[in-house]
Amino acid sequence: VQLQASGGGLVQTGGSLRLSCAASGRYFGPYIMNWFRQTPGKEREFVAAIRSGGSTYYADSVKGRFTISRDNPKNAVYLQMNSLKPEDTAVYYCGAGLQVGGNVYWGQGTLVTVSS
Repeated sequence: VQLQASGGGLVQTGGSLRLSCAASGRYFGPYIMNWFRQTPGKEREFVAAIRSGGSTYYADSVKGRFTISRDNPKNAVYLQMNSLKPEDTAVYYCGAGLQVGGNVYWGQGTLVTVSS
């Protein structure tokens, strides 16, 4: 089972990035897909989640700026990040689980850096 995150990079404040997470080895359609992020010295922080049926959940810090979506036939989940701020700088991780904010499977991270 593998979750491969991609799409990170360097962007200026106010810019946008779209993260992708491709899953393989298992069909994740029934799972809740979560995005987390982590900065050095801090605990991993919940960012967004999406249920199989499309219901979405967001951390207050990203609500209105980030949009999570999924493509079940492609076994993929996405995170569209707009109006990025320096405090969004982090390594972003995708994962799959049975509850919002709870991953059973984790992917490797992708680094997002927002310059001021």
